[in-house]
Amino acid sequence: MRIHPNTKILTTLVFIGFFAFAKAQSGQVNISQNAKIPELLKLKTELSINNELGDRYKIQIHSGNSIQTAATIKRRFLNKIGTWEAKVKYETPNYKVWVGNFRNRLEADRALLSIKKEFPNALIFKPDPNR
Repeated sequence: MRIHPNTKILTTLVFIGFFAFAKAQSGQVNISQNAKIPELLKLKTELSINNELGDRYKIQIHSGNSIQTAATIKRRFLNKIGTWEAKVKYETPNYKVWVGNFRNRLEADRALLSIKKEFPNALIFKPDPNR
């Protein structure tokens, strides 16, 4: 099938006409936000860096009524394993040694496997954020 030369010319002119009148849209966007949003974002960033956001798992390696024993166990953990941060926490009437701040149960389970070799009574828990 042959296309008539006038049809080719007409088609070309139509395309040129569309492209000549077509133009990109331009616009301006104004964003107004509460002045406290940057402060909140900064606070969230700090909490994320310090792993203090909620819904985390920890491993408890000791619970007892002596702060000296808790401090000794914390030092022992840091010397033997030391992969994760350890803290002594007081919850009436006991001093507890908590290890890590794991994002999910799988991470905590993996850590527990290596911690249990040295601390067989270690257990995983999720701290109550309201305490």
